[in-house]
Amino acid sequence: MRFVIVTGISGAGKNSVLKMLEDADYFCVDNLPIQLIPKLAQIAVVESRNISKVALGVDIRSRDGLEDLTGILEQIDEMHFDYEILFLECCTDVLIKRYKETRHNHPLAGKGRVEEAIEEERRRTAFLKERAKYIIDTSQLLVRDLRTEIYKIFVDNDQFDNFYMTVLSFGFKYGVPVDSDLVFDVRFLPNPYYIPEMRPKSGNDKEVYDYVMSSKEAKIFLDKLEDMLDFLVPNYIAEGKNQLVVSIGCTGGKHRSVTLANAITKRLANRKYGLKVEHRDIEKG
Repeated sequence: MRFVIVTGISGAGKNSVLKMLEDADYFCVDNLPIQLIPKLAQIAVVESRNISKVALGVDIRSRDGLEDLTGILEQIDEMHFDYEILFLECCTDVLIKRYKETRHNHPLAGKGRVEEAIEEERRRTAFLKERAKYIIDTSQLLVRDLRTEIYKIFVDNDQFDNFYMTVLSFGFKYGVPVDSDLVFDVRFLPNPYYIPEMRPKSGNDKEVYDYVMSSKEAKIFLDKLEDMLDFLVPNYIAEGKNQLVVSIGCTGGKHRSVTLANAITKRLANRKYGLKVEHRDIEKG
């Protein structure tokens, strides 16, 4: 029996995760009264022969009942039922944008400001985040990326670290991505833009990729970047950081930066943390 409690900040993707788990043959229950959780656990674990995977959605909609959850979890511990907590996190700016786009109200907002409601929710759910086995920050994740992480943990049973890296290519002429944690400038490399037959292509094309990577400096840069990230990531994780945006820029964000972003992502593909590559300005160059 696998018993998963899905919780986190409202707007971070709990409903989407429950749908993903339902598609993966989990028996899913959302917003069950807190006091009924031990009964659900008992039915699922002891009395049902047909249910092997359960996902329970818990969030701030329980209001004051959420304060009883610590005692309820202790009660489940005493019953010797194993459970896992998945906590979905998201940065405030992204949450506010999501609420504006969907025109949904935050459960705690009432007639007040959404930002204040989000911070109040963070305070009330902090104890769940502390107890969580898995923390996924969805601020930079597309739905397909989130699905990949959910299936990795709860379907494929892969080892999971609460850490996700985004490798982002960009063009300096369009500005440095504001959410960058690390920024690298690869404008020192040979530029395919000045070769007429390569100009309309991008670093996703083999001809451009091979041209950029034929440079000795590109290989040295890639070796040093890989070594740096292998050093930094475990230290970031140890300090509690759960996401990293590594931005690689060239002039237009179409040739050199795309090539190097793809190359470092390929090198890091066997690491045990979440990883994706994005090309912000590839269609602009």
